[in-house]
Amino acid sequence: MDLQLNGKAALVTGSTAGIGFATARGLAAEGATVVVNGRTQERVNAAIADIRKSHPGAKISGVATDVSTAAGCQMLAEAVPEVDVLVNNMGIFKPIPFEKIPDEDWLNIFEANVMSGVRLSRHYLPGMRAKNWGRILFVSSESAVQIPAEMIHYGMTKTAQVAVARGIAETVAGTGITVNSVLVGPTRSEGAEKFIAQMGGGDTAAFEKEFFKSARPTSLLKRFETIEEVATMIVYLSSPRASGTTGSAIRVDGGVVKAIL
Repeated sequence: MDLQLNGKAALVTGSTAGIGFATARGLAAEGATVVVNGRTQERVNAAIADIRKSHPGAKISGVATDVSTAAGCQMLAEAVPEVDVLVNNMGIFKPIPFEKIPDEDWLNIFEANVMSGVRLSRHYLPGMRAKNWGRILFVSSESAVQIPAEMIHYGMTKTAQVAVARGIAETVAGTGITVNSVLVGPTRSEGAEKFIAQMGGGDTAAFEKEFFKSARPTSLLKRFETIEEVATMIVYLSSPRASGTTGSAIRVDGGVVKAIL
């Protein structure tokens, strides 16, 4: 299926690894002009080179800036004034008991996971309105509806992303702009590998089995999703083909969320 993304300009935050990287690669494969974003120029350059290995004709560039800060978002907005597709993917997480989460961590994770998307959506939305077409996506998590006991502050930000996405969608009702959030399940990404290490998982296979037995027993996949499985949905929702889906929280969670609605 042609997703009709040829010629569309897309920006994916936090796209030097994991889901963001797979999304940037998928958009480039569909003919979109893609901007990769990461904290360091070295990682941005490596991501661009990696995508060009599999897609030599990819129209891709990059901006190194930390969008977890207001200054970083401003720098990105100045470097890339307009886009057709904005994928708010950058996010951080840290497993820590609730009683030990200091105010600083609550504020930092909110700035990174929520305000980055708020600031960039606020910047790019007027341009989308002018063209009467656009796609804004927030890469959220099943943790938005099933708050993880091991990182409550992270779950809070994922719920907030869903609320922000729905709210923005309400403001563009009747236009060619769609705004959605994607509820991602446990995924084998760079961040997941760090999570496994933090949780004391030396044997990855054994940890995965125990994780889905004890921490995410409702999973129907009973394994970590691949970054490509998640990115495929994000790329589709970024496309003109997904014009009928807006204001929604789309689950790519491996069946972790048990509710059928």
